[in-house]
This record gives sequence, C-alpha cells and structure tokens, in this order.
Amino acid sequence: MTPHAKQASQIVDRAVDEARIPRAQAEWLAARMAEPEVLAILQQGAHESKTRAQDQKVSFSRNVFIPLTNLCRDRCAYCTFAKTPDSPEAKTCSLDEVADLAKAGAKMGCSEALFCLGDKPEIAYRSHKQWLSAAGFASTAEYLVEACRVSFESGMLPHTNAGILTAEEMTALRRWNASMGLMLESTSPRLRGKGQAHQYAPDKDPKLRLRMHEEAGELRIPFTSGMLIGIGEADAERVDTLFAIRDLHDRHQHIQEAIIQPFHPKPGTRMRWASSLPDSAVVGWVAMARLVLGRDIQIQAPPNLAPNLIGELMRSGVSDWGGVSPITVDYINPEAPWPALAELRDRCQAAGQALVERLPVYPRHLSKPDFFDPAVLAATRAMANDEGYARSRLRLEAA
Repeated sequence: MTPHAKQASQIVDRAVDEARIPRAQAEWLAARMAEPEVLAILQQGAHESKTRAQDQKVSFSRNVFIPLTNLCRDRCAYCTFAKTPDSPEAKTCSLDEVADLAKAGAKMGCSEALFCLGDKPEIAYRSHKQWLSAAGFASTAEYLVEACRVSFESGMLPHTNAGILTAEEMTALRRWNASMGLMLESTSPRLRGKGQAHQYAPDKDPKLRLRMHEEAGELRIPFTSGMLIGIGEADAERVDTLFAIRDLHDRHQHIQEAIIQPFHPKPGTRMRWASSLPDSAVVGWVAMARLVLGRDIQIQAPPNLAPNLIGELMRSGVSDWGGVSPITVDYINPEAPWPALAELRDRCQAAGQALVERLPVYPRHLSKPDFFDPAVLAATRAMANDEGYARSRLRLEAA
C-alpha cells in the first residue's frame, strides 16, 4: 500500500465511523482521487457508509416527466432543452395535456409528476408573457401552480424543478407539491465568467441558488439538490459545492437527495467540443458525495447518464437512481434512454442490492408532517407502504 493509500484509509475509516468528513481531508482526497488505490479506498468507504444508512436498498421513483415549457431565459453552454419561441421545437404544455400525462402516469402505476421547465421565459420573451396573460396568469410560476394542481387532482404527486423561485412562489407551489428541487450545480461564481458554462445564464448565479435552497429549508419543503460535474469547475470548487449542500441541510434538515450528474457534451451546444470526465472521476465524486453529505442525504446518480457504470456506482455508495419513467423520455437528456426497470432490478441484484420503489418523498421525510400541506401529506401516505416506500401498483417485470 502506498503512503497516500495508507493516509486515505485512515481518513475514510474515520469518516465512515463518524458519518462525516472534515473539509481539509475531503480536499486532500479529492487531490489524490486519480490514484487507483486511493479511489478504491474511497469507494469502499462510501459503500460501507451507504450500507450502514439503508442496508442493501437502492431506490427509484416511477414518474412521468412533464416539460411544462422549454422556453428559458438562460442560455447554458451545455443545454439542449431550452428553446426560443421561433424554434419549431418550442413547446408549452396546455393544462389539458398536463392532465392527460398525469392520468396516463397514474394508470401506469407512476406516483411522481416531475415538472421541469425553463427559467422565467416571460422575462425574455414578450410572446410568452402575452400567452400567459391571455390565459389569465401573471407568470410562468403562477401557471405552474395550476399545472401542479391539475396533476395532483389527477392522482399524481408533483415534484417541481422550475429553476429559481421566490419564497412566495414556493409557498404557493407547496400546496400541491410533495417535494421540490433545484440543482445547485456549482458554488463557483467563476463559471459565470466570459467563455464559461454559465456566462449567459443569470439564474445560475450561485448566490441566487443558495438563497433558494435556504428559503426552501425555512419553508419546510423536502428538497433535491445536486452537483453537475465536468462543466469547467475545479476539484476544490466541487468540494465547496458538496459542503454548501451539507451546511444547508445541517440548518434545515430538508435536503432529501443530492444528484451527482456527469456532464456529457451535446451537438449544437457551445460546449460540444468539451470532454466528459473519465469514469473513474464520476464514481470518485459519487463516493466523495456520500462521505461528505453523510447518511441523511440520499446520493443519486441518473442511470441513463452512466449506463456502463451502474455496478461501479453501486460500489461507490449510490443509494438512489432518481426518476425512471415508463411513459416519457428524459426531456433534459433525450439522447439517453431510461433503462428498463426489470434490467435495472437485475443489475442491482447482481451487485448484491435490492431495487425498491419510492415516492417523490423518502421515508425519512414522510414521518415529518410539518414538511407538507395536509392534503399532500394524506395523499402521499395513502401511496406509501409500512416502510414509507411506494405501495407497489405494478410489477417491475411488467414495466
């Protein structure tokens, strides 16, 4: 064993026992993660930490993906979701379309209506503002509230990922949402600089995103956060992002999960020539997230974005796969199809794990009634089994 591996083993063993790792030690590991022995120790420790937190379970949510609008005022250098009004692919769903998707999801045994949409398009596009006004809405966020009501009353539990929202907007959405989320992505203001990934994305200002995380905690909203890796950030900036998520959860106990999402270059974007991170870095940062964030926060890795790493991710402390839809594509990454649930179950079993279906709310938060509107709490508990996971309505083999 190399000297670095010996030191890594001591750091990781202590982090597993204490369910915490100090920042300086996390930075030391990050700087040496590329060393195979250090990476292996990091993975082993993360897997042990995950096992102590929830045994051999790895969860997923059966959802229907509702892209309420793909208009967005931000122009991230890696995004293919956002469209402009003159694009033939521009689309804003009607409330009837929302109802149809929600009802189809409920019929297929889905519990989660995942709302994703562009950030504040009415600010950038007069035509969208006029469309909203003609429909009786002052903003996209106000329209979203009505869409969430429609999906809830159609038998689904909404989870909203709508970009930056104010406290007032989150309060209105809380009436119909089981959970909400915002990828922190990175705490680095450097990425808003000239030539960087977020140069033309005002809503990716880390201060705005941290503020929304804080306000969601104050409002007692079960919340999803996460880190996007490989968009130009440095190792120290990744560590800072993970510790920012941990600090927010320490204050409010509201972070349900952190998504560790690898960047992949896409044709037609400004970052189309950039390189993806090596597989070893992806599994290494998943493992680091587990050790930094501790056992309360689920570590999620979307299986459609790393299909060749599913086994390695489980050996690195992944505890959740996120939403997997039997009906809709991943509209953010349409080039990456979902795995069949039966296949995902088999991959989990091969790694000694058991695939379990959850709701948009994890069992830990479901036991805390002050995190929900009473009607949402009642609906969520009605869909839960005795352990707080989803009451199965369809067999995985049929999905």
